[in-house]
Amino acid sequence: MHEETLRQTEAELKRKGAEVLVVRTDVSKMEDVEALAQRTLDAFGQVHCLFNNAGVGAEIAALWESPLEDWQWVLNVNLWGVIHGIKVFLPLMIEQGNECHIINTASMASLLGGPALGIYKVSKHAVVALTETLYYELAVRKLNVSVSFLCPGYVRTNVLSSYRPQDKYAAHRGPITYDLEISKVLREGVTIGMDPAEVAAKTFEAIRLNKFYILTHPEAKPGIQARMEDILNECNPRFY
Repeated sequence: MHEETLRQTEAELKRKGAEVLVVRTDVSKMEDVEALAQRTLDAFGQVHCLFNNAGVGAEIAALWESPLEDWQWVLNVNLWGVIHGIKVFLPLMIEQGNECHIINTASMASLLGGPALGIYKVSKHAVVALTETLYYELAVRKLNVSVSFLCPGYVRTNVLSSYRPQDKYAAHRGPITYDLEISKVLREGVTIGMDPAEVAAKTFEAIRLNKFYILTHPEAKPGIQARMEDILNECNPRFY
């Protein structure tokens, strides 16, 4: 999140009466997440909910045309950010002994196939595997922490502002007509996407119900079902 946006959010929350601690954090860096945890404990004493929500993306390009620095950028934030959050905060929550909850944000892209968004999909599919494994491990050990997997579709956020400029691909990529069409669809989808407040409401309701899978956009379920059927029937992937 940009510094100006962060400060605007802080001011808005304070106007609504919330007690707020703002700590600018690069989740791809373990030391930043550790500093966030310490600041949180110093201010509030405990941590009850952890939202691993930071996410970025790379410009649309075929997997083999995408620069390695984009792979590193997206995986460092989308996957390693979640890993760092769990490594730092989960032991603290377990030690507290009271009821706690972790919410890892992936994407509908983590449950769907299709072309494009390859680096982003790889990072988010990994978050699914991580979160499902964590769910089982917490349950087997009968610990005081629950976990949910938040899987939103299009939401009106500034996520596309994290994408790298397209001109950097000039020496790497082939024909870009299809890539540009996908980019247009993404931008239109985000523009008319779900209000973040509605996503938040659905998420907190799921936490109260202790739901693991939080699918905020039910219209995506037919595509998920089609992919699962292709896997179970050992069919080649379909376009859907």
